[in-house]
Amino acid sequence: MSPASADRARSHRASAPGTFRLGTVAGVDVTVANSWFLIIGLIAILAAPRILVVAPDLGGWAYLAGIALAVLLYMSVLLHEVSHAVAARAFDMRVNSINLHFLGGATEIEGEAETPWREFVIAVVGPLTSLALGAVALLPFAALEDGLLRFTVGALALMNLAVGALNLVPGLPLDGGRVLQAAIWGATKRRTLGITVAAWGGRLAGVAAIAWPMLMPFFGLTPDLLDYVFGIIVGMFLWTGASQALQVAKLREKLPDIKARRIARAAIGVPADLPASEGVRRAQEANAGSLVVVTAGGEPVGIVNEQAVRSTPPERLPWVSCGDLARRVEDGLSLPAGLEGEPLLRAMNRTPATEYVLLEPDGSIYGVLVTKDVDAAFGAA
Repeated sequence: MSPASADRARSHRASAPGTFRLGTVAGVDVTVANSWFLIIGLIAILAAPRILVVAPDLGGWAYLAGIALAVLLYMSVLLHEVSHAVAARAFDMRVNSINLHFLGGATEIEGEAETPWREFVIAVVGPLTSLALGAVALLPFAALEDGLLRFTVGALALMNLAVGALNLVPGLPLDGGRVLQAAIWGATKRRTLGITVAAWGGRLAGVAAIAWPMLMPFFGLTPDLLDYVFGIIVGMFLWTGASQALQVAKLREKLPDIKARRIARAAIGVPADLPASEGVRRAQEANAGSLVVVTAGGEPVGIVNEQAVRSTPPERLPWVSCGDLARRVEDGLSLPAGLEGEPLLRAMNRTPATEYVLLEPDGSIYGVLVTKDVDAAFGAA
């Protein structure tokens, strides 16, 4: 990513506030943040004086050439992000969008890589793409005569090589941080440890970015105001992203405590035509918190919605059947009772609902999992 990839959402949707849809590349929506125009203008302003050195006849058109150069640089960033998207899709992961912004780009991938190898591949292809683009741009550079074309090719080579190298810095949220995370995860079988180590690497990188302008004189360089501004912006970006990753790592450590069996409410099976009042009476008698509509063979076909029961006037319950107050058990609404931690949350995210039927391996009903109970357990963790 350039400098980092953000994850995760659900399916295609309207552009986020402050962005607009540019088009589609490789079947993925490409959006542009308002801050993108700021960096395009800034690059043009910085590049124009250098363009005038190699092409003095351009005059004021040098700023237009600077804008064209900035757009070309961001097309390279787009290819960097597309490589992430293609790699994710190769592993059957949904890619929601690619966003171009002030600091580069971000690829929004739904879910997480299931193995260290997949995490490694999705992360590393971005920097490798940038390095390859830089190498390709270098090939004709020496043969070109001094002028605008040689300057443009040189700038594209330099920027792509820099983006590729910087993104391999081993700290989250950079791609190199995800590479490090995958390596530690693969070596130790502990994903959380990989995230924690890579996040601290990102924090160190953030401190280094902020400190770099102050260290430049020791390397014979003279910093200017722009160096300090960019150092602070990049440093805060890295520190914030790394801190968020550390929070994720802490939550992951608590996720194993979230077990479907522990949170589930006891449930009893009832026929669809049973009056709701009788269903409630039977549940109270059995000290159960939920009702599941079952067939004559005991197969669950519906979950009586708690809110629907509460909103029905008591005097109406004898005249309303349990089936009338039930949601049909569709695909994704019946889950194995043994789910816990991340697999449990992923299963619920795939099919959002207020209740789920938990089934034993033999198909019998263990209980009903209520989403608000899971939310409470997650909040407590």
